[in-house]
Amino acid sequence: MFATTALLYPCVLAALCLGAGLAVDRLSSRFLPAALLLVVGAATQIALSQLSTYISGLAPATPWLMLALAVAGFACSLARVLELARSLRAGVWPIAASLLAYAIALAPVLVAGRTSFSSYMALADSAVHMLGADYLLRHGQHYAHLDLRNSYGLFVNNYYRVNSYPSGADTLYGGSSFLLGLPLIWSFQPFNAYMLAVAVGPAWLLARKLGLNGPAAALAALTATLPALVYAYELFGSIKEITSLALVLALGCLVVEHRRWLTGPARGALAFALLVAAGVSALGTAFGVWALVAVVVLAAVLIDELRGGRVAARSLVAMVGGGALVLLVAAWPTWREAGGSLQVAQNIASTAKKGDLSSPLRAEQIVGVWLNGSYKLAPGGGAMLATYVLIVIALLAVALGLVHGLARRRSFALVAWLLLSVLAWLAVNESVTAWAAAKTLMLTSPVVVLMAWGGVAALGALPLRRVGFAAACVLAFALGGGVLASDALQYRSSNLAPTARYEELAKLDSRFAGQGPTLVTDFDEYAMYELREMDVGGPDFVYPPPALAGAATGYGHPVDLDRVKPSALLSYPLIVTRRDPTVSRPLAAYRLVWQGSYYQVWRRVRGAATALRHVALSGSAAQQCRMIGRVAGGASPSSGGRDLVAARAPVLVRVPLARSRHPRRWGRQRGGFVMTRPGRLRVVFRVPSGGVWRLWTQGQIMPAVRLSIDGRTVGSVAGQLDGNSLVPNTTPPISVALTAGAHTLEATRPAFNMEPGSEGAAVLDGVFLTPAGSSGSESLLRAPVARWRALCGRRYQWVELVPRVQDAVSVARARR
Repeated sequence: MFATTALLYPCVLAALCLGAGLAVDRLSSRFLPAALLLVVGAATQIALSQLSTYISGLAPATPWLMLALAVAGFACSLARVLELARSLRAGVWPIAASLLAYAIALAPVLVAGRTSFSSYMALADSAVHMLGADYLLRHGQHYAHLDLRNSYGLFVNNYYRVNSYPSGADTLYGGSSFLLGLPLIWSFQPFNAYMLAVAVGPAWLLARKLGLNGPAAALAALTATLPALVYAYELFGSIKEITSLALVLALGCLVVEHRRWLTGPARGALAFALLVAAGVSALGTAFGVWALVAVVVLAAVLIDELRGGRVAARSLVAMVGGGALVLLVAAWPTWREAGGSLQVAQNIASTAKKGDLSSPLRAEQIVGVWLNGSYKLAPGGGAMLATYVLIVIALLAVALGLVHGLARRRSFALVAWLLLSVLAWLAVNESVTAWAAAKTLMLTSPVVVLMAWGGVAALGALPLRRVGFAAACVLAFALGGGVLASDALQYRSSNLAPTARYEELAKLDSRFAGQGPTLVTDFDEYAMYELREMDVGGPDFVYPPPALAGAATGYGHPVDLDRVKPSALLSYPLIVTRRDPTVSRPLAAYRLVWQGSYYQVWRRVRGAATALRHVALSGSAAQQCRMIGRVAGGASPSSGGRDLVAARAPVLVRVPLARSRHPRRWGRQRGGFVMTRPGRLRVVFRVPSGGVWRLWTQGQIMPAVRLSIDGRTVGSVAGQLDGNSLVPNTTPPISVALTAGAHTLEATRPAFNMEPGSEGAAVLDGVFLTPAGSSGSESLLRAPVARWRALCGRRYQWVELVPRVQDAVSVARARR
C-alpha cells in the first residue's frame, strides 16, 4: 500500500492530468506551454468530476470518465506527445524541480516508510475532505437519503448541502484515488504533495519570464512552490488552498503569455476559463480575488490591443462570450449554489473562529522564510535574528527584481500581475479576520518569493559579469537556503497519523458494515471516514448526535457514557470504545464482541432490559456501598422485581509521575509532562503482587520514547497520537514480568534528528499497570434490590437499577 500510494498514485494522477491537458491544448489552438499542461489538465478534471458528481447517477462512473478524457487527450495529440518526449532532455530542470517538490512535500511520509498523513493534531478538516470525497464519488451531490441523527450524515449534509462547501479538490482527489481502489485516508497526503509539485510548472515559466534560466529558474520555482507558509499548509492538509495555488500561478502564466492566445481564435480562452472554473470549484467564490487580478491585467492589455488595431472587437466579444460560457458550465454546481458559496466566503472572512491559530500571522511571513518548527510561533534567539536578516535580504531582492522587470526586461504584464496580487492581499487582509487573512497570506507568498528571485536575475544581468554572477549566487543561496531550512524545521516537527490504529478501524468497518448506527466514544473525526459503513455518531464531534449532545462536555472532550440516559442509547446497537482500562465500560445491556490492539466493539444484547437508572461510582469501597444503598432505596416496592447490576473496577497501579526526577525545562500538563527536549524521567512505583503485568502509557507521543524498568528496556512508544491534544491518548499495553514490590521506571526522549516528527509532540500524561489476566472489560455482578449489600466490599465503575427479566447479558450473581 505504501508504494502504491506514494509512488504509483502520483504517476496515475499525472497521466490523468496530462491527458486532459493535451485535450484542452488540442481544442485551444495548441498554444499551451508544456509546463502548463498538468495544471490545465487538473483544472479540466476538476470540472469533469464536478459535473459527473452533480448527476448522482453518474457519480460512481467519475473515475472512468476521468480516465476516458485522459485517453482521448493522448489519442488526439500523439504528435504533441512525441514532441514532449523528444524535449524531455531540454526540460530536465523543471521536471527535476517538480520531483523534488513532491519528495519534500511528502517527506514525512516517505522517510517514515509507512502510509500516513501529516495533518494530524492540526485542524480536523482533512477528515471532512476524506469523508466528502468518498460520499461524492459514491452518491454524488444528492443528500436526501442522509441519516441526520448521527454525525456522519450531519457532517455531509451541513458541509456540502447546507453550506455549499467547495468540493472541486475533493472530487479530483476522490476520482483519482477510486481509480486505483485506494483508501482515501492514505492517498490524501500524496494528493496534496502532487498538487504542490504541479505548481512548479507555472512557477518555472514565471521564473523564466523574470530572466532566470536552467538551475536558477528551477531553484526559484522550487522555493516559490515551497515557501515556509505554503509548506506549513501542505503539512496540515489544506487541500483547497494547495490545489488553488497551482491554479493561481497558472493564471499568472496565461497573463504573461497573453500574446499566444488573447488575440487569436475565441477557443484560445478555453484554458483560462477552465482554470478560473476549477479555482471557484476548489476554493469557492473567494477565488474571485485571484481571478479578478488576472482579468484586470488582461483588460488593460486588451484595451491596448484594441487601440493598436491588433484585435477586432468582434473577435474579442466571441472570446469573452465563449470563455464566460465555459466558465458557467464547468463550474455549474458551484454557480447553482452561489448563494451558499458566497455565504461561506463571507463567514470565513468575518468569523471569530481562528482555526488552529492563537494569534494572527505576521505580514513578514509572506517572503517565505520562518526559522521555526511552527508557522504559528515566532522564532527565538539566534533563529529570530537569522530570520529577519533573511527577510530584509528578500525584501531588497523584491525591490531590485521589480526595477529589473520594468527597466530592463519591460515585462509590464508580469510586473502588473505581481504587484496587483500583492495589492489584492493587502486589501483582503484589511477586511477579513485572522483565519481568512492567513489563507490569503499563504496564497500570496509564492508571488512575493518569485519577485525576490527577480532580484537574482537583476544581479546576474549586471555589466560586470563575474561580480554579478557571484552576487547572484550569494542571493540565490540566501533565498533558497532560507526557504529550505524553514521547511526542514517544520518537517522535523510534523505529527503523523497512527497507521496501525486506522488500519484497525478499517477492519472494524468491514466486519460490522451495515450493523449500525454506531456510537463512537473516542474523539476522532477521521473515524467518520474509516467507519463510514457503520453510520457513526460522535457526541464530542462538531456535529454530535442531537440525542447524545450532553455525553461530552464540549467539542474534542472525552465522552462519558455515565452521563447518558440509558434510554438514549436504545437506537445504538453498537458502541466502539478505545481500549482503556481507566474508562468505564458501556452499560450492562452491552457485551464485548470484539477487541483489538486499540479498540473494543460492544453490541447491545437482543432483548436486554433498559436500565431504569445508571449511576457512576467513585471513592472507597465503603463510600460506594452507601451510594449503592441509595440507588436500591430509590426503587419502588410496588413496581415489580428490580435488580442491581454493577461493573467491577479493574485493578490499576498508577505510576506517580509527579514524584519523578525529570529535566527542569519539561513543562507540566495534567498529571504528567511535556517532554519539550531530550531527557529522561525516572520514578519509583510498586506492584502488589508478582506476575505478568500490562504497562500502559497515556499521552501524545510522536518521537520514539524508550521505556525501561529496573534498567531493562521493555519497549518504546512512537507515533501514538490522538485526534486532540486535550485528550490523553492511551496506547496499546506492553507486557512485563515483575516481582512484588518496588521498581524503577525510566522514560527517555532521544536527541533530535532528521526523522519526521523528531521534534513533534511528546506529552506523557500518565503511566499505569494492570494485571495481565484482566480483560479490560471487568465482569458484571447482579443482586436483587433487597440484597443490595451483597455488592458491598468491592470497588465498581457504576451501578444500574434494571428490571428483573431473563436477558442474555452475562452477569455473575453477587454472594455475601
